[in-house]
Amino acid sequence: MIVEERIYRIQAGKLPEYLSKYEAMGLDLQKQVLGNLIGYFTTEIGALSTIVHMWGYESLDDRARRRTELAGKAQWQEYLRVCTPMIAEMENRILVPTAFSPLR
Repeated sequence: MIVEERIYRIQAGKLPEYLSKYEAMGLDLQKQVLGNLIGYFTTEIGALSTIVHMWGYESLDDRARRRTELAGKAQWQEYLRVCTPMIAEMENRILVPTAFSPLR
C-alpha cells in the first residue's frame, strides 16, 4: 500500500466556498474512481486555509491508472474548472508505510 498526501493552500477567504464546491462536485466522483479516501482535513494551527487529504492505493501503477481514469471524466474537468482558481498552492507526496505502521 502507498498513501498519497495532497496539500492545498486555498486563497484567503475562499476555504468555505472551496469545501462546498468540492463536496458538491468532486468528492463522490473521487471516492468512486480513486476508492480509498483515508482522510480529508483542514488546518487549525500553522498555515491557515490549508486542506490535507490522503488517498490509499495498492501501488504507484494503481494510482496512475485511477488518476488517469479520473482525469478523463467530464464531471472532473468541470470541477477543476470551478475549483482550481481557488487553489493558491498545491503539493503532493507519496508515503510508504514502515514495517510497523498500522496502515499497511
